[in-house]
This record gives sequence, C-alpha cells and structure tokens, in this order.
Amino acid sequence: MSKFFQLSVCIVFMVWGNIFKLKAQDWPNLKRYAEANEQVDATHAKEDRVVFMGNSITEGWVNSDADFFTENNFIGRGISGQTTPQMLLRFRQDVIDLDPVAVVILAGTNDIAGNTGPMTNKQIFDNIVSMAELAEANGIKVIISSILPAANYPWKPEIESVAPILKINTMLQYYCEGKGFIYLDYFSEMANEENGLPEKFSYDGVHPTEAGYKVMEPLALEAIGKALRK
Repeated sequence: MSKFFQLSVCIVFMVWGNIFKLKAQDWPNLKRYAEANEQVDATHAKEDRVVFMGNSITEGWVNSDADFFTENNFIGRGISGQTTPQMLLRFRQDVIDLDPVAVVILAGTNDIAGNTGPMTNKQIFDNIVSMAELAEANGIKVIISSILPAANYPWKPEIESVAPILKINTMLQYYCEGKGFIYLDYFSEMANEENGLPEKFSYDGVHPTEAGYKVMEPLALEAIGKALRK
C-alpha cells in the first residue's frame, strides 16, 4: 500500500468524521433553555403561565423589555436565527413541559430567508400548524402571530420577502379562524407602505427596537386575554 493511498484514506476518514460530528450537533439548540426549564417552577408562578415561542424577535423582546415578561408571568423561549423545524423539535421541551395556559407562536421569517435551507410557504405553514396542534392536544391555548413585515433581509438581500410574508400570514389567519385559535396581527399595525418594518420600529428592517416592541405588547396582551376567555 503506497503512502499516497494511505494518506488518501486518512483524509477520507477525517472528512467523514467531521461530517458525522456536524450531524451530531444540537441542531434545534435544546441546550439553550434546558437549565432554565428545570428551574421554571422557582422562577415563574404555576398559575397562568404563557410561553412565547420564537426566534430572535422573541429573544430580543425579552432582552429589550424584561419587565413585560416578569410582570405578566410570561416565559420567553426565543432563539436567534431559528426556523420553524428547529422550533418544532424543541416545542415539547420549551413549551409543553413548562405547563403554560397559553403559547404565543411567532415564527416563519427566518424560514423565508432560508436560514436552514429552502422552505416553501406550505412547509412553513405546516410546521406552525404542527406546533399549534401539539399545544392544543396538551390543553394549551393557541395564539399564532403574524410574521412581522420585512421589505428585505439584510443578510439575504436576494430573497423576496414581502409576497411570502403576506401569503403565509393570510394562511395563518384563515387557519386560526377555522380552528378557533387567536390570530395575533402585528403586521397590520407595523407595516409601512412598502410592507416593510419602518425605521421608527426597527434598526434593520427586521428586528424591532424598543419602540417596536411597545407596539407589540398591548396587541399581545389583548390576544392572550381573548385566548384565556375562550
């Protein structure tokens, strides 16, 4: 066996080893809230808990206005950059197992941007529906948020965002009406004439500033109130 052949074999095994290592990574980031979930009974009252499931918009909300969450017994479970398949994989751990009365799902914009690969509108919608069905099956009130307006994605400027956002929001609204779930419409209150997120509400056209979250908060409270009265 030549030294060149031996070297080639070693390189192949190294490459495959790295591939398997990547596949073994915590793709849905289950570790992100594992410790916090174990302590949730000590940090949040057991009565009337509400979990906010989402991506960086939800995670940023907790960082921007922590009092909104602590004062209302809300639990933030947003992870920056996440898409709906990742959220679906951690939904049981980060929502159902926390025993909330309701869940507020805000998801989809990173799927449109292709953060974890190409996704169709139906695939995005179906993943959100799956989260809603899991919640409903476990006696949790369902609140599905509209995708926030975004005229474009700074990290993926070639991606068309407006049409998919409008389409998926319409699908989610009709789904909620048919199921008796609450549709939380942030889009209508925040979009500008170009169906984007204006500068007064965002620093990059995608993520809300504190001013943007202040628009969202009363809408969320109203939606949660409606859900709990059903």
